Amino acid sequence: MAPTVGNALILICFLQIKHMFADYFLQTPKMLSGRGEYLHMGRAQHAGVHVLGSALVFLLFGASPVFIAILALAEWVVHFNIDWGKARYSEVRGLDPTEAGYWRANGLDQALHHLTYLAMAWLWVEYGAR
Repeated sequence: MAPTVGNALILICFLQIKHMFADYFLQTPKMLSGRGEYLHMGRAQHAGVHVLGSALVFLLFGASPVFIAILALAEWVVHFNIDWGKARYSEVRGLDPTEAGYWRANGLDQALHHLTYLAMAWLWVEYGAR
């Protein structure tokens, strides 16, 4: 697929939809528990769900397997650490959904994820589109 502005916007849209499903519909109890612990298998699996979804999106957009593999590794590391940062921040401060600080942390977490998708789309335009 050609790297036009329209195609890049559609790519970002697909990544946003993937994000909604991976973050809000496909999380298991294991993924949601123990989030403040760094080496947490549930968070690793959650980041893996995101990577799998992104890989499918980039396959639809004609990216090469090598591009997808490199991007997948980078996304996994970034997603894992963004989620850990939010969980750790919220846990240390004892935040819960009734507090504004919880929602600020959640908003920052989501903004960082969506900025990651903008970076991924830029990389597709520059290096991954055929």
